[in-house]
Order: sequence, then structure tokens, then C-alpha cells
Amino acid sequence: QVQLVESGGGLLQAGGSLRLSCTVSGRTLSSLTMGWFRQAPGKEREFVAATSWTGNTIYGDFVKGRFTISRENAKNTVYLQMNSLKPEDTATHYCAATYAATIRRSNANYWGQGTQVTVSS
Repeated sequence: QVQLVESGGGLLQAGGSLRLSCTVSGRTLSSLTMGWFRQAPGKEREFVAATSWTGNTIYGDFVKGRFTISRENAKNTVYLQMNSLKPEDTATHYCAATYAATIRRSNANYWGQGTQVTVSS
């Protein structure tokens, strides 16, 4: 059974940085395309970033160079480094995985439980 466990969320002030981690068990990370999504209260879950098993990375339009997604296959872990955080980045952040080359909400095979990021002004 594949499981995704996120960590690294927290409360911080605007302009600060956080690194989220997502550790995968039950499947080798190198065979998965991994993505980060976020959901703020009252809003739809939106795409943040993804790293594919083919080696490609892609980001949501709002990221604008502030975030970096990376993977460490030896640790079966994916990271999301978030810099220059803004209050509007406040959301529950979810890790997701798919066997496809690209990931969307609709084709994710697995989801983590989410980790909260709260950015104060």
C-alpha cells in the first residue's frame, strides 16, 4: 500500500521560508510523478508544483520563482522549498503521486493527509 506523509508546515511571518517534506512508502519514488497542491478555506485545491519521473519540473503561475520542488530518490522523499512567503500562501498543503508523466488533481493516485502553512502579515 502506498502512503504519503507530509511534514514541515508551521506558522511564520511574511517573508519567511519553509521546507515541506513528503515521504513515500510502499513504492519507489523514482517510478512516480509527485506534486504539491494547496487548499485554502473556502477555495478549491490548486496546483503548486510537480516533479515527474521523467525529470521535468513545473510550477503554478502564482509561484513566480519563490518555490522549488526537488526529490531525493534515495530517501523516497520530495521537498518543497518555499521562500518569500506571503499571507495569501496560507493553506493546507498536500502531497500527491501518480504513475503518469504529469499530475493533476484528477489523475492523482495517492494523497497525503496535508500539512498546514500559516503566514502572518
